[in-house]
Amino acid sequence: MTPSLLTLSHPNSPAAEAFRTLRSNLIFAGLEKPLQTLVVTSASADDGKSVALANLAVVMAQGGRRTILVDCDLRKPRQHALFGVPNVAGFSDWMTEASPAAPALTTIPEVPGLQLLPAGTATANPADLLTSPRIRDLIVGLKSQADFVLFDAAPLLAVSDAALLAANLDGAVLVVASGQARRDDVQRAREMLEKIRVRVVGAILTNAPQE
Repeated sequence: MTPSLLTLSHPNSPAAEAFRTLRSNLIFAGLEKPLQTLVVTSASADDGKSVALANLAVVMAQGGRRTILVDCDLRKPRQHALFGVPNVAGFSDWMTEASPAAPALTTIPEVPGLQLLPAGTATANPADLLTSPRIRDLIVGLKSQADFVLFDAAPLLAVSDAALLAANLDGAVLVVASGQARRDDVQRAREMLEKIRVRVVGAILTNAPQE
C-alpha cells in the first residue's frame, strides 16, 4: 500500500470524506439509470486519475459494495503499485489468451470486498485490445461478480483508449487537477465522451487547496 491511499491511511481526513461523498453521489446517480460499470480518466497526464480511482474503489468496498477495479491504462499502469501487488495475469493477458477462463482477480486483504485485475503484460497496441469484441465478454463476466466495476484508462487527449473503453460502459468520471488542468482540455475531453454518447456522471477535483 502507498501513502496515496488516504482512504486507508487517513480515513478521517477531509479527503477521505470527500471520496465517501463521491461514493454516495454515484450510488444516487445509479438509481434512475444503471451505473454498475464506470471508467475514470482525465484529459491529460499527471492529473492524479489512478490515485483518485484507487481511493474511490476503497470507499466503495468499505461501504459494503462488492467492487472490482480493472487497470486498463496499458500505457502507464499504476493500480498494482498503489495496492502493492504483482502486475501479473492481468487485463492484457486475459484479452490475449486463446481460451481464457475467468480472470484471475487479486484480493486486497486490507479492503474486504475489493478485487483488482491489474494491467498485465505490456502490449504494443493497447487500442487493439480495447476494440476487441472480447472486452464485452470480460465486462459481462465481471458485472456478474460485483456491484461496481471500475476501470482505469489512459488520458483522453493523449490516446483513444479511454473513449474506446467508455463506449462499452455505463458512465465516465473525469479527473481534473486544480491549478494544472487547462479548461479547454477538460472541455474537449468531455465533448469527446459526449460525442460517442458516453454518460459523464461527474468530475473529481484533485490537488485542491485545503482551507
